[in-house]
Amino acid sequence: MRKLIKLSKKRKKLVIGLMSGTSLDGIDASLVEIENSGVRTKFKELYFKSYPYPQKLRDIILENSLQDRGTVNQICELNMLIGKLYAKAVENICREYGIEVSDIDLIGSHGQTIHHLPKAKRMFGSEVRATLQIGDPSVISKLTGVITVGDFRTGDMALGGQGAPLVPYFDYITFRSNRTNRALLNIGGISNITLLKKKCKLEDVIAFDTGPGNMMIDYLMKKLFRRKFDKDGKTAFRGDVNRKLFDKLIRLDKFLDAEPPKSTGREYYNQKFIDKVLNGIADLKKVDIIRTFSEFTSYAIFYNYQKFLRQECEITEMLVSGGGANNKYLITSLQHYFGNRVRVKTVDGKLMSSDSKEALCFAILANETISGNAANIPRVTGASAATVLGKICP
Repeated sequence: MRKLIKLSKKRKKLVIGLMSGTSLDGIDASLVEIENSGVRTKFKELYFKSYPYPQKLRDIILENSLQDRGTVNQICELNMLIGKLYAKAVENICREYGIEVSDIDLIGSHGQTIHHLPKAKRMFGSEVRATLQIGDPSVISKLTGVITVGDFRTGDMALGGQGAPLVPYFDYITFRSNRTNRALLNIGGISNITLLKKKCKLEDVIAFDTGPGNMMIDYLMKKLFRRKFDKDGKTAFRGDVNRKLFDKLIRLDKFLDAEPPKSTGREYYNQKFIDKVLNGIADLKKVDIIRTFSEFTSYAIFYNYQKFLRQECEITEMLVSGGGANNKYLITSLQHYFGNRVRVKTVDGKLMSSDSKEALCFAILANETISGNAANIPRVTGASAATVLGKICP
């Protein structure tokens, strides 16, 4: 407890943020120097590295992320194993940067989501929403000797929220502007958008998941081309949009028109959904399938902006992050939908790279936790109140 109190009073801290997303690529680790907290937060990303999962491990995680496919034994084992891999990522990033693990003040770990159930369900007289991120933060703290904050989503869910998205708090303290109506778009496995109208306050922020990101494209690339993803969008560029397939995607995707607050994941955009879309459509070229699903990803983002955000304000700038920011087809398609009045660009710059944003975010959120600051946004998640997020593991 003394260590935690001392840490909470420290003005400048070295923090590592850890994140592994629904794309199951691996562990992203961001080493960040953080000063102050809340809207006074200043930070400098010192180093970023992504540590890929072995392919067999990715397959096991995926198996245990799907309904009726996982086992209790494997989920328990993965919870410990991934915690150990996260701790190893901390050791690796410190060694590569040239510091000792003991120099780190704090770790913020998102964990690996294996299932997310944001829609309320009645169980024995109680309304229940649920989510599960594995890679227990206690394992990380014990193996590294560094105070670790994890399990950020459950506190919001306990208050009736969806536990997601959480990045909008980071977007607000980092990217708000007095002059620009701006959107932050993250394209990971799932796409999510944050609207920051100029001169906005925290309670003005709107954010939600728009639908698929890389998740369905990656699945199809593996199935059709035996590749992990569509590098630079080259496969999509080679194909054509199949109108029949595109229209069927729009017709079957009920998440498109769902009202915010809303969040989703692999429990919706999974193999069953993809097979249902493809079923009954003959003579599809492989490259056309990739292009059509890629086009739909961009369309879903624009559709959600038009339906739920444009009435709030019209943006002039969209900053894109996540693995999808490297997909040139998605960026080109987004620019086409949003037109010349909106500048679409990646967040690459002095603050962070498009790949490191989410890992960096959880370093910032961990700092908010030990500072005693609420970091969910009730308007975004649907929670009944703002609350301090995460579990602190000494």
